[in-house]
Amino acid sequence: MLILIFLIIATVFVAYANGANDNFKGVATLFGSKSASYHNALTWATITTLMGGVVSIFFAQELVKRFSGKGLVPDALTTSPEFLLAVAVGAALTVILATLTGFPISTTHSLTGALVGAGLMAVGSKINLLTLGSKFFLPLLLSPLLAATLAAIKYRGCRWFRIRQGITHDTGIYFRTADPSPPAMSRILNPGSQKAQGNVLANEATAITYQGTLLGINAQRFLDISHYLSAGLVSFARGLNDTPKIVALLLGVKALGIQSGMVLVVVAMAVGGILNATRVAKTMSYRITRMNPGQGFAANVVTGFLVIFASRWGMPVSTTHVSVGSLMGVGALSGNLNRRVSGQIILSWVLTLPISALVSALIYLGVTVG
Repeated sequence: MLILIFLIIATVFVAYANGANDNFKGVATLFGSKSASYHNALTWATITTLMGGVVSIFFAQELVKRFSGKGLVPDALTTSPEFLLAVAVGAALTVILATLTGFPISTTHSLTGALVGAGLMAVGSKINLLTLGSKFFLPLLLSPLLAATLAAIKYRGCRWFRIRQGITHDTGIYFRTADPSPPAMSRILNPGSQKAQGNVLANEATAITYQGTLLGINAQRFLDISHYLSAGLVSFARGLNDTPKIVALLLGVKALGIQSGMVLVVVAMAVGGILNATRVAKTMSYRITRMNPGQGFAANVVTGFLVIFASRWGMPVSTTHVSVGSLMGVGALSGNLNRRVSGQIILSWVLTLPISALVSALIYLGVTVG
């Protein structure tokens, strides 16, 4: 009984770490393009992530099965509380470490590494390497490349359509407010106005605004609405994709029912995002690439649809890999990609799996020997 309590606590910790590292990723383009303040973007991310988590109860059962370890390790091990506890702790510690250092890593990748590490410690060569390669590694490796390619194509298409419709854009000036951190952006000013020229502050930032109409609607307003909806789509997709993976840790030992487990997980994810999203938010919003609202919209649409498609068919792709891949694709095409930061993020992805595998293996050894 005691180990089941520890397993529930560890699963909540995984969900909290996931929220801290992942919740802002869907709305990073809103904040990075000055389309929303930090708090408004985070609120929108929290609401839409919760919606995705609730919907996952009905539409993402295949991911629950896959991340219980079935097919990867012997079935008897997937109902072992010691095994599941080791997986939960290994994944959670890896994700929270990355969060505290500001690196956007994949909870999916962390859970996969933890399953492998604890599995190797428990059954050695009985791990199904074919399943590991085809159903875990292949989607995780290919999804960011596919996202980068599609996002670049989508951005190019959106840009062509904008020019074709005669919609132009100008650079305006935003003035940062003193609080909160990260700083929110106040209203936009025309760069040629007297107020703009007379208030050249050290903390000002530029932003793109669009002039023209689309379907009879002001182009800027149309894009703002579309951008918000696309960011909500990504956050919804993330809740849909990540919640079943985490709740799978509880179902193998029937620690909680699927509905109560889902509710517990989505609430912990929301709390993690609210309390600990700041560092990853800065990385996703500003350090990977500079972006305007149109670029952010293009990246979001690709991310949202890829992750929803993967969730529907039980493919364990990482929302992190897909969203970062989309930003990198747009950044590379626009010439604004920060290659040094992108390289650091990719290195953190490479290290995620062995670190989570090592931690979970040591946890499993400690629990079973102790």
